[in-house]
Amino acid sequence: MTTPRTEHLVLPGVLTAGQAAATVAGILAVQREDGAIPWFRGHHLDPWDHVEAAMALDTAGEHEAAERAYLWLARHQNTDGSWYAAYADGQFDDVTDRGRETNFVAYIAVGVWHHYLSTGDDTFLERMWPAVYAAVEFVLRLQQPGGQIGWRRDDDGTDTADALLTGSSSIHHALRCALAIAEQREEAQPDWELAAGALRHAIRHHPERFLDKNRYSMDWYYPVLGGALTGAEAKARIEEDWDRFVVPGLGVRCVVPNPWVTGGESAELALALWAMGESDRALDVLQSIQHLRDEDSGLYWTGYVFDDDAVWPRELTTWTAGSLLLAVAALGGHEATCQVFGGDLPVGLDSDCCA
Repeated sequence: MTTPRTEHLVLPGVLTAGQAAATVAGILAVQREDGAIPWFRGHHLDPWDHVEAAMALDTAGEHEAAERAYLWLARHQNTDGSWYAAYADGQFDDVTDRGRETNFVAYIAVGVWHHYLSTGDDTFLERMWPAVYAAVEFVLRLQQPGGQIGWRRDDDGTDTADALLTGSSSIHHALRCALAIAEQREEAQPDWELAAGALRHAIRHHPERFLDKNRYSMDWYYPVLGGALTGAEAKARIEEDWDRFVVPGLGVRCVVPNPWVTGGESAELALALWAMGESDRALDVLQSIQHLRDEDSGLYWTGYVFDDDAVWPRELTTWTAGSLLLAVAALGGHEATCQVFGGDLPVGLDSDCCA
């Protein structure tokens, strides 16, 4: 095992160098030899959170471990370009949810581009391009005439037309990363550019095209985190619901009005704030969730019910730790993370065709 590089993962009131190394080691301890990164040992793996944890490993220079995670995805990709929504943590990777969720499928593009920017490994990019290409093509088959992306294909092959704002915002980010990969390979993908533009237009101007999930904090900040809203639009959206979702000193509610703050949503909000240029507020949010840290493992509890002064659920999840490391890496100037989340990506073609 290599020694984690943690100089850019040190943040006052959040992580010391030793704590950062322990968090990286906590994720590595959960990762299996075949590269799979379940939520925790004995629980399932989903493709989105698996990628999030792999990206966190790259922030600490654990490139071999991250690559093994991506190669696990390449080996398990379905013939239609998708992955199933959940795989058991076991010898045979039994599928526990045979649905195929579009934002889960798309996220490989974000991880692969992040790994390439972290390593400069052209051979890796060449090897993973077929998986990224097939994944994007699968996702875009579920794009609706209004630009939004249907969130799931059922096991019987039935496509869901309903779209989720959080999922579509994540897909918008993934499409931009996929376009960056295509540019690097000098393989133009004009259909992807059009799709990204139509999706961005729907996110910015047509909330009615998405299922109403505005009780969930992810629907609040994900249009910013996914890069569809920037500048004044992003600031206005964050300000509008700040007091609704942020609990000072504790973190971000997952769902209002539930008295439950979660580490993953808090870290993602911090990453979105950093992307907006609001590093001070991002730091405040990250400092506020250190009560979720488990010093023995270096990992973080998923959430905390503050009315009951209770950690819940009793899960130390790799993706919570991963989201925190990515936010810290952005604040610490880790180049690959800054490029992937800071807006330095292709934007696609602006489109008013779906107005």
